[in-house]
Amino acid sequence: MGKLYFRAMQKLNFPSYSFRLKSTENSRSIFSILRKKFLVLTPEEWVRQHCVHYLIKEKNYSQRLLAEEGKVMVNNLSQRFDIVGFYRDGSTQLIVECKAPEVKITQDTFDQIARYNMTLDATYLMVSNGLNHYFCQLDKVNKSYIFLKDLPLFSYTNE
Repeated sequence: MGKLYFRAMQKLNFPSYSFRLKSTENSRSIFSILRKKFLVLTPEEWVRQHCVHYLIKEKNYSQRLLAEEGKVMVNNLSQRFDIVGFYRDGSTQLIVECKAPEVKITQDTFDQIARYNMTLDATYLMVSNGLNHYFCQLDKVNKSYIFLKDLPLFSYTNE
């Protein structure tokens, strides 16, 4: 059987980061610094790992306050979030929803993260397909979202 070759992963709209990659005969993996294991390198995983590095290196999040691919109950259904950032007290500061670069960010994407936020009650939301990033802050008084140009630097207090 011939060797399977992989095309290079797509360049994303993030700063350049170093990743640990591993190839086997029929798959390619990327190391998750949060889950401490290699994961199958899908286009969505490529975006997710860039988002994790972006939050740590650009936005000053502590790895200890980030969770990846966790379970959240939405309307009595078990769903999986991509990334959540916590305050030190355990409340949710940020939810990140990642899509593969070829997936367009639509109203359905925002509806999905808003459903997660009904349970997680985050202050900030980020939606990214690696090429386009959207950032929102929850206005709890008016029960609406304010779109931001970027996420603020991580804050250790929930203000």
